[in-house]
Amino acid sequence: MAFELPSLTYAHAALAERGMSQETLELHHDKHHQAYVTALNGFVEANADLQGKTLEQIITLTYGDDARAPAFNNAGQHWNHIHFWNALSPTGGAMPGKLEAKIVEAFGSVDQFKNAFKAVAVGQFGSGWAWLIQKADGALAVTKTPNGVNPLATGEGTALLGLDVWEHSYYVDFRNRRPDYVTNFLDHLANYEFAEANLA
Repeated sequence: MAFELPSLTYAHAALAERGMSQETLELHHDKHHQAYVTALNGFVEANADLQGKTLEQIITLTYGDDARAPAFNNAGQHWNHIHFWNALSPTGGAMPGKLEAKIVEAFGSVDQFKNAFKAVAVGQFGSGWAWLIQKADGALAVTKTPNGVNPLATGEGTALLGLDVWEHSYYVDFRNRRPDYVTNFLDHLANYEFAEANLA
């Protein structure tokens, strides 16, 4: 069965008052994400050993294999964007207690977490992602990945909250001001309830 673009759980205009315009969501979800899905389906159709595999299986099977980099890139980006749409919320920015306690334990305070997350998001050179992850020992950490790579591929930990820092995710609304985009995400758009639900 072919992979499909997931529907958003909110309207394209639902995040506009929180800094992500309808135009951005229409371009990012309907065009960019759809292009990854279409390309991925083409690679699966052309490679018998990828057929019948889950998205997660394709990611782990193709990661680090230069010959399969195009298949990995599109599978990784499909997975990353499924996560990203869930990491956004029209009522984002409020942090539930269990997650807040884990963040304070790991980073010292919510503000220190936000500073650490912003540092990795802004420090990712070129295209990529910033992540709040839970490591195998249960501790939380922030990390970054280039292009379509994600914590599932690297085995670094479980992705709790991911932010797309490719330019197409913020250029309509923030132009070249990635730091402002990251701050706005953390304060107004981040679905911390989704992040808490991803805790082990």
